[in-house]
Amino acid sequence: MFTTQDYSDLSRSEFYALLIQQVRAMLRDENDLIANMSNLASLLFAALNEVNWVGFYRLLTPEELVLGPFLGNPACTRLKVGKGVCGTSVVLRRSLIVPNVHKFKGHVACDNASNSEIVIPIFKGSKIIGVLDIDSPRFNRFDENDREVLEEIVRLLVEFSHC
Repeated sequence: MFTTQDYSDLSRSEFYALLIQQVRAMLRDENDLIANMSNLASLLFAALNEVNWVGFYRLLTPEELVLGPFLGNPACTRLKVGKGVCGTSVVLRRSLIVPNVHKFKGHVACDNASNSEIVIPIFKGSKIIGVLDIDSPRFNRFDENDREVLEEIVRLLVEFSHC
């Protein structure tokens, strides 16, 4: 059985080190991509403070991202590549940190409570297979430390999963 831990007494670097250990432990014995995305969404939603949505969009066609496992309010089911933060991340082939989603040209508002966002593309080799999307009601919630750790988490997702 896998359980989350209390992170309240940890420094930020200790928190991220423990989070990576938990991700490795959780993914180590499972290779199904959807199962692993589901558990990662749950772990990140429970562990990260000030987030209101954590989930995945899968790139099933070159033109469209389709909703995958998530926690939070109901979400947009399909997002066009090139539109919004998720679609732009796919086109640019890089992670995006958006301090204020209301100032992001073409932002797709699936939850009006979201004010900042981070999107991490998921690469299998050189091909993008989806994105990890995390929203916060707090402006400026995400930074480069978050980006680095979340990029490592999606690398582990691909390493342990059949994609």
